[in-house]
Amino acid sequence: QVQLVESGGGLVQAGGSLRLSCAASGSIFSINDMGWYRQAPGNQRELVASINSSGYTNYTDSVKGRFTIFRDNAKNTVALQMNSLKPEDTAVYYCKANMLIRGRPRRADYWGQGTQVTVSS
Repeated sequence: QVQLVESGGGLVQAGGSLRLSCAASGSIFSINDMGWYRQAPGNQRELVASINSSGYTNYTDSVKGRFTIFRDNAKNTVALQMNSLKPEDTAVYYCKANMLIRGRPRRADYWGQGTQVTVSS
């Protein structure tokens, strides 16, 4: 069984910081891209940041300069450091990993359960 387990969400005041973490576990052969998405009420889920196995990163414009994505390939983990948080960052944040699982023929996207981030003004 493959799992992505997130942690680190919570309530913070505007201007504050939070760090989200996500750990992948199970019969993982390899992980390609890992990333963080978010979904606010009434909105579609959107990409926040992604990182590939070589460390190349990509950020949505609204978080550039404030958020940083990290990855530890040895531990199958990805983290998102969020600084200078704004009320509009409030959303449920989801971890996603594109993985090849042992015994399965092709890669697939796997999602975590989501963690709530609330930024008060």
